[in-house]
Amino acid sequence: MYDPTARRRLGRTALHVTQFGFGTAPLAGFRTTIPEADAVATVDAAYAAGVRLFDSSPYYGYGRAELRMGAALRDRPRDDMVVSTKIGRWMTPVPRGAKVEGMRQGGLNFHPTFDYSYDGVRRSLDQSLLRLGMDRVDIVLVHDVDFWTTGDRGVLEARFSEAMNGAYRALADLREQGVIGAIGVGLNEADMSARFVRAGDFDCVLLAGRYTLLEQRALDDFLPLCEQRGVGVIIGGPLNSGILATGARQGAKYDYMDAPKGVMNRVARIEAVCARHDVPLAAAALQFPLAHPAIAAIIPGAVSRDEMTGNFALMRRPIPAALWDELRVLGLLDPRAPVPA
Repeated sequence: MYDPTARRRLGRTALHVTQFGFGTAPLAGFRTTIPEADAVATVDAAYAAGVRLFDSSPYYGYGRAELRMGAALRDRPRDDMVVSTKIGRWMTPVPRGAKVEGMRQGGLNFHPTFDYSYDGVRRSLDQSLLRLGMDRVDIVLVHDVDFWTTGDRGVLEARFSEAMNGAYRALADLREQGVIGAIGVGLNEADMSARFVRAGDFDCVLLAGRYTLLEQRALDDFLPLCEQRGVGVIIGGPLNSGILATGARQGAKYDYMDAPKGVMNRVARIEAVCARHDVPLAAAALQFPLAHPAIAAIIPGAVSRDEMTGNFALMRRPIPAALWDELRVLGLLDPRAPVPA
């Protein structure tokens, strides 16, 4: 069990983040339509509960998530929280009546353009600051330079090269100037995250969905590397897009899509162990990543106040050591994985 408002130092930086943070991707409306007032109220509820780490991206709702997060936070005491956003895409308005292939539902009428160049960082960051209504952000992450996003090795290599030769240099300069407090990457793959950590002097990594109660392959290379280099880790998607909250139910989501049979079967077995120990599956899933010494915080998203406050409360749920022992015995948890005390 954890105090969700307790703070941990983010790697070697001067930033201290609450170990339970708030991710704003769901507020963009991709999963379900969320009225503006309800979205702002959800962020307000997180702040009122004591959450002080908030993460967003221009890509979430093509600006909608940053606008909503800013509306809730911009008049709060700025030095009391850590605000994170991402670069790699900037937005242009879509002409009235035009349709852009590949755009996701729920977003504002803006078209994202990939850009990991030096100048692209400033363009993206300036847009983000305007949407947030803030004069600075604390963490800036290179977003979505992974195969999961590109689906093409050639494109991935080109973006990695551009990011290291352009975006990384721009972010390092801004960090040196004191404009931002930490730089890193926000990715969906542990292997690609490790590649970035080896390629540059990054402070932190936001790894989405790849170190969870369901999968722990990040223990092979990525997490030991971060420990060795003092790189702080934030875990996004600790519920693997929802299946570790709902359990193996019809329509359960994994990586934003319907969960495949193998994932459903594994989650059902984990869920059965949790039930035997009278522990909600989501409580075990939310608490598990924080036992690793490289991990500073988790940032589950939420689509409502109730979902946010429910997840927050599950952080304080006691979990018996016997639950983790049984998961290991059944081969459902990597034996190398640290577990909550």
